[in-house]
Amino acid sequence: MTRYLGIDLAWGAGTAGRPARETGLAVIDETGTVLHAGWAVGVAEVTEWVSRWVAPSAVIAVDAPLVVANPSGQRLCEKQVGQRYMSPWKVAANSSNLAKADLAGVTLRTLLEADGVRYSDGTTAPAPPAAIQPAATLPEPPGATSVAPVMIECYPFTTLVGAAEFGYDVRPRYKRFARGLDPSARRLVRASECDDLIERMSRLEHAAPPLRLLSHPITRELVDSPSPLNDRAYKHREDLLDAVLCAWTAALWAVGGPDRVQILGADDVADSEGRVPTIVAPAKPEQRR
Repeated sequence: MTRYLGIDLAWGAGTAGRPARETGLAVIDETGTVLHAGWAVGVAEVTEWVSRWVAPSAVIAVDAPLVVANPSGQRLCEKQVGQRYMSPWKVAANSSNLAKADLAGVTLRTLLEADGVRYSDGTTAPAPPAAIQPAATLPEPPGATSVAPVMIECYPFTTLVGAAEFGYDVRPRYKRFARGLDPSARRLVRASECDDLIERMSRLEHAAPPLRLLSHPITRELVDSPSPLNDRAYKHREDLLDAVLCAWTAALWAVGGPDRVQILGADDVADSEGRVPTIVAPAKPEQRR
């Protein structure tokens, strides 16, 4: 079986005066079983977590910029998010460039490459699945096999509006407060949107690829408990939810390939090492160019 790792990375690496925020983490296999779900703080902890769960043929999907070479403005992949997913789906992307300090994704990519994980721009299909050890044991270290694990960049909002399985015609408002709402209702609406999303995710048990939220106690808790109104507790849940979406996106790319995803930014200029900054984005026919 193949492992699909999802990382909802906190973009800021953290400083002495400003600690890094939580990063959501999830691992699923090709049956949709959740092998692990949790959180880490800081790039070092995330890298150590990957080393425990990565395996030959694994795919790691990260919600953070992994390759940034532009001095200013937006990367081409970020521009194309807005061009292809804004109307009517209301999805755009934040800008990343070398002038910004919050580039923890670049640091993570560098560390994972040193451990034998290969960056992929998504234009080449992943390697065929390879047999891996049971989840209770440690996998072989990266580089121990000729089938190296790969990492890709993704963006959960494009997954939600680009994968027909979720049934969204516009992005759900489970992150920021919806505009125009009375302040007393904002958190209630946000929690309701999140609960609706979790319910939609729970229907993917028989999808291709599948996702079984009930297969792990931490993701089962997403289904069994309503989303909290407290901001800190809510962000804790949201980070995990996005990590699961990243892991499922990794599986979708591996299983469905170009029939299910498009590669945003594929025509961008490569960096000095030949890496092209891209976002692997699930897409309906009308979202393609």
